[in-house]
Amino acid sequence: MTASFGRGRAAVAATRDLICGIALAILLCLAWGTPARADAIDDTLARFASDKFPETEKAIGELAASGATTAAAILDALGENRLLFNPSTRAVYYKDAAGTLFDAKTGEKAGVEAGGLKKVRLNNAVRGALEAAKGDMSILSPDPARRLAAAESVFKSRDQSAFAKVEAALAKETDTRIKLAFEQARAALLATKVDASEAQRLEAIATLRARGDQDAMGLLEAASATAQGAVKAAADSAIASLNLTLAVWKNLQNVWYGLSLGSVLLLAAIGLAITFGVMGVINMAHGEMVMLGAYTTFIVQEWIRAYQPGLFDYSLAIAIPLAFAIAGIAGIAIERLVIRFLYGRPLETLLATWGISLILQQAVRTGFGPNNRDVGAPSWMAGSFELGGLSITYGRMWIIVFTIGVFLALQLVLRATPFGLRMRAVTQNRRMASSMGINTNRIDALAFGLGSGIAGIAGVALSQIDNVSPNLGQSYIIDSFLVVVFGGVGNLWGTLVAALSLGVANKFLEPFVGAVLGKILLLVFIILFIQKRPRGLFALKGRAVEA
Repeated sequence: MTASFGRGRAAVAATRDLICGIALAILLCLAWGTPARADAIDDTLARFASDKFPETEKAIGELAASGATTAAAILDALGENRLLFNPSTRAVYYKDAAGTLFDAKTGEKAGVEAGGLKKVRLNNAVRGALEAAKGDMSILSPDPARRLAAAESVFKSRDQSAFAKVEAALAKETDTRIKLAFEQARAALLATKVDASEAQRLEAIATLRARGDQDAMGLLEAASATAQGAVKAAADSAIASLNLTLAVWKNLQNVWYGLSLGSVLLLAAIGLAITFGVMGVINMAHGEMVMLGAYTTFIVQEWIRAYQPGLFDYSLAIAIPLAFAIAGIAGIAIERLVIRFLYGRPLETLLATWGISLILQQAVRTGFGPNNRDVGAPSWMAGSFELGGLSITYGRMWIIVFTIGVFLALQLVLRATPFGLRMRAVTQNRRMASSMGINTNRIDALAFGLGSGIAGIAGVALSQIDNVSPNLGQSYIIDSFLVVVFGGVGNLWGTLVAALSLGVANKFLEPFVGAVLGKILLLVFIILFIQKRPRGLFALKGRAVEA
């Protein structure tokens, strides 16, 4: 028993000595390895400072493999031209987004001036190496956003050295969206992988076919060019199917662009449909009402920037009622002071309102200067998103929603209020409306103010997509008249249909004949159409018709 106990103590002692030896070896490795690793980082950073493209490529690969804490920041800075070096000391620095200078080795703030530093240069080869390195570093990141960005980066770079990491990430990924991105990245690598099996390439072709965008088309074409047999047949079939899909999405994108343009035309024309339709006045100053609305938005945003920066996201909501009121009051003043003396004399009305438009333009030019004014977009109108094969910007989307809201609100005013009832009565039969006790002069002034006010809020929307300048309204006045005449004078539903139709038609014509010739063709079409149907798409009985 004593012998057994002795052997047990000896085994424990041996185990203890082994553990201590391993620990000592680890400590020695760490003690010796730290300077070596620091030396390696120094050598890598020195490559950036050599100002030679091949050396920069090598430095990118070494830095990505080093595991240095500053590696991600350095590579991000390199891609955004924020990586700098001192030509004399060969020290490397990077700036953050705010412009603060940091030491690339330690990540601490640098106590040097940026004046004597040079930027590390980039070319296409360096950018390709940088894209691949950033993808490799982020593939196994704990941050889902970085993993998704890494998968997309590998898909674009097609760096075959990342294949093993993509396979490993795919096996561990649980997020459905990120897993799909890694599957597509793997398919991109397999489609161009020389030693991939037939089964792997067929699987890759199926994945790329399901992705269905232009990037997938490029990979399928590359696979078809190098493949044979079943792989080539599958690639060719996928290309044919994808061509049809892309053509459909392209047409849908054109429809979206057309609806977006049509909504802008509708906003600009809907107020003119009231003044021209109800009153028969050719108002050449209508564009300047749009301009007043845009400048109201500029003034509101300037005030918010100066006194209440936290309200900037609400600037458009604040500007809309103010623009309506300012443009509406201006419209009433124009009608009371000038237009009411010129009813029944369309040529004089045209000339008078054209003169008013010139006066308003010059007044704004004198007050605000001739240069474009900066009108910012709230955060909720910035950016875009993908819907299938469509690219939709939030700004245009919200303008379409706003246009629909304005149109429905105007319909509600015209059909569900006493003022709307009286205005429609004057439109349909002015003499009968007057004999029933309706003050037609007052209705004229309010109708002109309503049309001008709507033009003002159109200016709020247009300030987000066009230059705010004294000439803003001139860009839309002719198109507005075309929309109103084509849809049917005084008919708001006709104005809606005409604006959207002309917008979509313009976007489908542009790729074939260009923007200018496309507008000319539409103008010729409308002239010929009016010859056949003088009252437009939807005729409405009004004062001009009675006359």
